[in-house]
Amino acid sequence: MKRRSFMHLTALGSASLLLPVYACGGSQKQRELILSSDFDALSFKLLTTWCDAMVRDQINDLNNPVTHGALYCHACEDIHGRCSDAVYPLMYMADKTGNQKYLEAAIKLMDWSVNVDLPDGSWTNMLDPKSWNGTTVFGSIALGEALHHHGHLFTNEMKQKWEARLKRAIEYVYLKYDDHFSHINYRFTAIYALSFLGDYFNEEKYIKRSDELALLIPKYLTEPNKLLYGEDHPDDEKSEKGLLPIDIGYNVEESLNAVVQYAVHKKDEKLIQLLTESLNGHLEFMLPDGAWDNSFGTRQNKWTYWGSRTTDGCQPAFTLLADRNPAFGTAAILSTELLQRCTVNGLLAGGLHYESYGEKPCMHHTFAHAKNVAFVLDNSKKLKNVNKKTPIPRKANDGVKHFPELDVWLGARGPWRSTVSSYDQVWKKKYSVAATGGSLAVLWHEKVGPLFTASMVEYMEVEPYNQQPQPGEEFCLTPRVERIVNNVWYTNIQDLKAKVSVTDSNGKINFSVNTILTDRDKATLNLDGAFTLNYAFNKEKTTIKALRTASDANGDTLVLPIISPTGEKVVKVSDTKIEIHKKEGIVVLESNVPLAIKKSEKERIFNQVPGMEVVPIMVAFPEGIKEVVCSIQVI
Repeated sequence: MKRRSFMHLTALGSASLLLPVYACGGSQKQRELILSSDFDALSFKLLTTWCDAMVRDQINDLNNPVTHGALYCHACEDIHGRCSDAVYPLMYMADKTGNQKYLEAAIKLMDWSVNVDLPDGSWTNMLDPKSWNGTTVFGSIALGEALHHHGHLFTNEMKQKWEARLKRAIEYVYLKYDDHFSHINYRFTAIYALSFLGDYFNEEKYIKRSDELALLIPKYLTEPNKLLYGEDHPDDEKSEKGLLPIDIGYNVEESLNAVVQYAVHKKDEKLIQLLTESLNGHLEFMLPDGAWDNSFGTRQNKWTYWGSRTTDGCQPAFTLLADRNPAFGTAAILSTELLQRCTVNGLLAGGLHYESYGEKPCMHHTFAHAKNVAFVLDNSKKLKNVNKKTPIPRKANDGVKHFPELDVWLGARGPWRSTVSSYDQVWKKKYSVAATGGSLAVLWHEKVGPLFTASMVEYMEVEPYNQQPQPGEEFCLTPRVERIVNNVWYTNIQDLKAKVSVTDSNGKINFSVNTILTDRDKATLNLDGAFTLNYAFNKEKTTIKALRTASDANGDTLVLPIISPTGEKVVKVSDTKIEIHKKEGIVVLESNVPLAIKKSEKERIFNQVPGMEVVPIMVAFPEGIKEVVCSIQVI
């Protein structure tokens, strides 16, 4: 399709393209509708912040049709080809506020977006015509929702122009997205796209294909927890332990949204009941602060604490089915509040500590998540029980639950929440390892929040267009034991065969892990590198023990990367006691052997997964000492 430049639109006169819009600020009736609930008010405020930042960062260069109208990403110093997804939230804001700047931004953005058109009707993920075009399905939904809800803002000429591009894009989806296309998130999203746009265009073949793909949904839900698998290619290849590829972040922020939207759209009660069970299973992994625990997921390389870098947010699925389980409404609000806390300079940052470390937020996070915030606002009349009256499971639970389809355990005792992972699925490349090896993948306290969050063992840009480069030195955030032998790193968090057992008695949860130090190629140090790790939790403290099998220390170290942003005071009280002073409380670490803090380039070490800074505490095994014991308290 030949690009129609904004200069040409200007020559025609923007007034000739637009129908009259509401006066700035919208009518009083509309404003009351937008703010009809606390969740609506929260969502509208956040969407306004994001859209204002996207308008601010929109490129205005009439002399360069390849960039004019695109959203510039200052973090990546590039243009993300999918940024035209922002047309939906921008049109929502134009409609509900009457502010012309949002409408002008949407026009310029869609006019620019023909730069990612391919001859077959698909849209590429980047300006490079050879880049991935499977993301066409996401852009199709965004443009479809924009036209469905807000297309009345345009003359028939403009609307027909956009609809023609949309029709070619969804035709591509119809022709290419079969039951083997890429990963499961694409196929499940296509179910909704084909159904929704089949109705929009009155195209029966799209609806039929959607219904055919929907028959596959039960196949991809595990037992007993109905977790969605398929986030790898092939989507059903089992690990050595017989575990399927599962990614919590992609599931809750993308795939489940689409099939819930489809089920509600079709009024398919049987499917709605099944998906309610699946959402129940996934909700177990939301931390009490609204974070999605994806410490072990197959696509953990894109974990951002609140979800996943290029997905869209959990709000549609959990709000649409909040009448089935009111805790879903709580989850949607908690997630939105966390997104707000992670917003830096108007844009959604990929974790809690981008601002404190001085890392710029990627534009992709914002335009993707803005779509789903616009969706819940457009559908607010349909949403019921979206409040925080009912606690989510991880807030209310006590004890331990094992998820056999993951070989992951979730623990809860008093103020503590923990995740222990022995999941042995590895994403794409053999070195792209998420939390495994019986690692303490997450430690969370109700007073101070996250204390441990696993990162990739080695930070790898598995998806270079969709991951930010690692700033500063690379340092894994997963707690571990390790040894360096001839410059080769051996650690339990690369051991895919670690064995975990757990007891819960006398008020104490105790995990016991048998593991062997392993290098990146999965070669081990044999019995000389064998360890027994223990993680014990009672209401007062967490205790971590590392017991060596061999008699000599050999440079073994227990590594405890404590989550702490730049600026928090660190006090070394004694050789064996360190305090980290947070606003909400003091984190106290004590050990039976000396504690040291690894020297770093800056005050803190930062990792893109999941966007956290840490104080890297190193507990070396002294000569003749076989067991290191370290306790963590919050006072």
